[in-house]
Amino acid sequence: MKVAAIWDVILSDGVHKIEFEHGTTSGKRVVYVDGKEVIRKEWMFPLVGKETFCVGAAKNKATIRILSGKGCGFSYTLEIDGKSFRKFVENRSKTTHTWVLHLDHKDFRIVLEKPTMDVWCNGKMVETAGKFVDDGTETHFNVGDHGCYIKAMSSGKKREGIIHTLIVDNREILELTQ
Repeated sequence: MKVAAIWDVILSDGVHKIEFEHGTTSGKRVVYVDGKEVIRKEWMFPLVGKETFCVGAAKNKATIRILSGKGCGFSYTLEIDGKSFRKFVENRSKTTHTWVLHLDHKDFRIVLEKPTMDVWCNGKMVETAGKFVDDGTETHFNVGDHGCYIKAMSSGKKREGIIHTLIVDNREILELTQ
């Protein structure tokens, strides 16, 4: 049986690969998250339906829907937290900021979740300290021995809203666009 669908889901704790195997004659269904089998069902009838499981450190709810396609084919859709994969990705780009940087010969992925102001570094939530400054706020944290903060300040334009900037060792880090 071969993989019928693959999705890369970007969450605050990292990128998770979801793979789905579907036996179109036996109905067998296998779901892998990051290479680890999370669901295995043999001889599932009807051949269409759904499989629900969790992904990521925050245990986001994921559902794969198996739909009948043209002829004898099937189509597969992924929902994350009740949203279509496309809608989830669009929403995530509005609610998070991501930066990738290289320090001390290591790569780091920093994610800010705007609704909660939680900061994640390489898949783990980090301890932060908020500070009010003249032109906005700063959320301070450390990456190894490096002092970091995310500066939040008004863009001065209603449509743009608040601008978030990551500063590491007094250097601005460019944001990763997804």
